[in-house]
Amino acid sequence: MKHISILVPYDAVPAAIVDPRYMFTTINHFLAEMGKEPVFDVQLVGLAQQVQLVNNAFAVNTDKLCSDIEKTDIVIIPALAGDIKISLERNKELVPWIIKQYENGAEITSLCIGAFLLAETGLLNGKECSTHWLFANVFREMFPEVILTDGSIITEGDRLNSSGGAASYWNMLLRIIERYAGREMAIRASKFFAIEIDRKSQSPFIMFNGQKKHEDEPIKKAQEFIEENLAEKISIEDLATRFAIGRRHFIRRFKKATNNTPAEYIQRVKIEAAKKHLENTRKNINEVMYDVGYTDVKTFRTVFKKITGLSPIDYKHRYNRDGAVN
Repeated sequence: MKHISILVPYDAVPAAIVDPRYMFTTINHFLAEMGKEPVFDVQLVGLAQQVQLVNNAFAVNTDKLCSDIEKTDIVIIPALAGDIKISLERNKELVPWIIKQYENGAEITSLCIGAFLLAETGLLNGKECSTHWLFANVFREMFPEVILTDGSIITEGDRLNSSGGAASYWNMLLRIIERYAGREMAIRASKFFAIEIDRKSQSPFIMFNGQKKHEDEPIKKAQEFIEENLAEKISIEDLATRFAIGRRHFIRRFKKATNNTPAEYIQRVKIEAAKKHLENTRKNINEVMYDVGYTDVKTFRTVFKKITGLSPIDYKHRYNRDGAVN
């Protein structure tokens, strides 16, 4: 039987505590119905016997204090809410406990922006990690030694696992079930909880918002120029000349300020604009393509799918009510 310790940090998102507990105990119930022994021993673990969450709207009673747990098999770190730096400070006593459990052989899994607490341990340095797409830039600023994988639903390796944004954690929980209870149980859980199993990417949900929280004013003006001239064919040489910066130096500064190369930024801005057209207008794919400065259908489709994980027509069918009807 695998012992699962679901952490109850201060400022945790209640659903990210309740849902894992419900899912793992449901698997035990399924197994009991089949005359089999339970696979998971699930406990809520924290720094206090009762943890108040969401401005005291919810109270979670823990089963054990962290100090009572010498060894566990799986640690689940739920998503955090509010100011992330304040949350990390309030939960700093959890850091040595998480490190200790990892050193004792436990598998550590973060859900959504619980990745910040996992990264705070230093265990992720030099390793890959997933988190909510909206917090990617903040994560990179706070933990530059961690390799953040854009768009991934799940990242796994060296007993350190993480999931992407919000409901992505359901897919992470299914992976744990498959690993310890088998594929049959994972499929049954996916059907019971109505989850699309084996979902790989959160790319269709990402809303690109160029990183402008930096002090490099010429680069910020270059970003604004790109965003204001979507229909134009913009080259890196043109941008470097316009803002009087050498090409190689411009690329380095742009990447440092925005976490994207100029070419990546241009693509992402154009595709984000295309997504909005596909979501909110009756324009066909070619009209949208020309609006955002592409003239070759194959290139546009290739770039769009690379960034969103969907073809333009599939994206329109998914997010545009009129497009789905038509």
